[in-house]
Amino acid sequence: MTSKKDRVVELNKAVIRFAGDSGDGMQLTGNLFSDSTAFAGNDFATFPDYPSEIRAPQGTVSGVSGFQIHFGKVDIHTSGDLADVLIAMNPASLKANMNWITRDAIIIVDSDAFIDKNFDKAGYKSNPLTDGTLTGHVVVQAPIGTMTKEAVKSLNLDNKTAQKSKNMFALGIVYYMFNRDYKQTFTFFEQKFKANPLIVEANKAVLTAGFNYGETIEAFANTYKIEPAALQKGTYRNVTGNLATAWGLLAAAERANLKLFLGSYPITPASEILQELSKHKELSAIAFQAEDEIAGIVSTIGAAYAGSLPVTSTSGPGLSLKSEAIGLAVMTELPIVIVDVQRGGPSTGLPTKSEQSDLYQALFGRNGEAPVIVMSALSPSDCFYAAFEAAKLSLEHMTPVILLTDGSIANGSEVFKIPKMADMPKIVPPIAPDNDPDYKPFKRNPETLSRSWALPGTPGLRHRVGGLEKENISGNVSHDPKNHQIMSELRQKKVELVANYIPEQEVYGDDHADVLMVSWGGTYGVMLTAIEELRDEGKSVSLAHFKYIMPLPRNTRELLARYKKILVSEINMGQFVNYLRMSFPEFTYHQFNKIQGLPFMVTELKEKVNELLNE
Repeated sequence: MTSKKDRVVELNKAVIRFAGDSGDGMQLTGNLFSDSTAFAGNDFATFPDYPSEIRAPQGTVSGVSGFQIHFGKVDIHTSGDLADVLIAMNPASLKANMNWITRDAIIIVDSDAFIDKNFDKAGYKSNPLTDGTLTGHVVVQAPIGTMTKEAVKSLNLDNKTAQKSKNMFALGIVYYMFNRDYKQTFTFFEQKFKANPLIVEANKAVLTAGFNYGETIEAFANTYKIEPAALQKGTYRNVTGNLATAWGLLAAAERANLKLFLGSYPITPASEILQELSKHKELSAIAFQAEDEIAGIVSTIGAAYAGSLPVTSTSGPGLSLKSEAIGLAVMTELPIVIVDVQRGGPSTGLPTKSEQSDLYQALFGRNGEAPVIVMSALSPSDCFYAAFEAAKLSLEHMTPVILLTDGSIANGSEVFKIPKMADMPKIVPPIAPDNDPDYKPFKRNPETLSRSWALPGTPGLRHRVGGLEKENISGNVSHDPKNHQIMSELRQKKVELVANYIPEQEVYGDDHADVLMVSWGGTYGVMLTAIEELRDEGKSVSLAHFKYIMPLPRNTRELLARYKKILVSEINMGQFVNYLRMSFPEFTYHQFNKIQGLPFMVTELKEKVNELLNE
């Protein structure tokens, strides 16, 4: 007799969504499956989706926490449109995700949770397992709660403690489905719960029980396998955007031969940057948790004055509070990196959801003429390189840089090839030498217009800094009207000249096409996937995805002129498209905007392009 283990279906890619109550551990479950995917050598991208409340109403749709992973042996750029497999730990998680699964998706439910009380909380009038709601799907009704309790029976745990590990039972089933080595996860248990060996044993027992239960499920006619992706030779790991951002800043400090100082106040979804940097004192990193957002950035300006690589991290509400101090950094012409991990707004808004709605604030949200460099990271792994380059530009051009990431890429993860530090470019800040006879506080490099960086205590370089306007070259306080215009123009021109030090804008696709898709920041993966599928279908479409926003790449005007129609897609109401209209008013722009706290889907982008092509 042939077992299911012998009936293995090979897939190119798959999408799995773990969903449950906000206390069911779905984020951990998803992360552990992501780690196993990295070990398996697959390419992948993830999307954590969880409520902003610490403990949302139990059993309700608003309290559902989800984690989606898209993985394959092919290049993966997005977390996937619709899930092929849904794990639903209660009725609410089933109801919340019915619109996000394929028509023939496999659905695994904890049948112990599908009771009248939970149907009422979720808003069901009848049992969705029996009323036809799931017609067309392969449904696995697993008594996960009961089986979890049975798996730890010999450990004499109380029921509440035992049920905390039921997410591992669900994970074990999925490991079985995709022929994963579940014992690799044991190492995580041993490290995470080393202070409590009983919990280690409980999680091991439940994970093993879930894996073994998979063999008994008659609904599984076979199991699945996805071969490793054709990745370049190197060392890889699973990395989130926030983790990559922290590492990029550490790498920049090393290549600049400076200490790293982070002055920040915890805020969702940026807090992990502060948490990660606080672990690296051995790399001369100083992570200061300030009492508020303003204290965070002004401490960073102090670190800039003292000669460190200065960084502050925040999200949209915190960026608002930092605006006056950013103006001070502009006036003093000191380097400082401001990482803004965008979330849904305005005000407190949607703290755990993602938007691209801080662009106006990054470009214009300060009093007076206060230009800064603005960049945006493209993906979780690109956060490393974007953070590194933001630091390089800030240090070498002596001006603030705002680096925009967002909640999707900050909390999302993907495969990251760890670079060699020797391959990263050197960073050479313009530090003034001792007793420089030609030193003047605002004497500028003729090519970059950056001033020299005179570190405190350096012999012969005493000077004055502050928020009042400075006299050109001498740095003395000046209220002269003409001098103010000169200094304002110099600060603006200094930022504009950065265009000579960033790459020209590249295009994916043809140099001339019927439609040019334009996007920026964290939507890169879904835009790239959409353009690849459209071009495979023979459509005349190209993509220009922007990483550098202020200044724009110097070939932007020439690039836009080559295309018949320009479609700008962004997760806001149209901020980048209006910036392009201001900068290049001679072109006509179409726009596609989504502001639901959710990423674009490949299908909706393709529909919009096809609509434009058919006009």
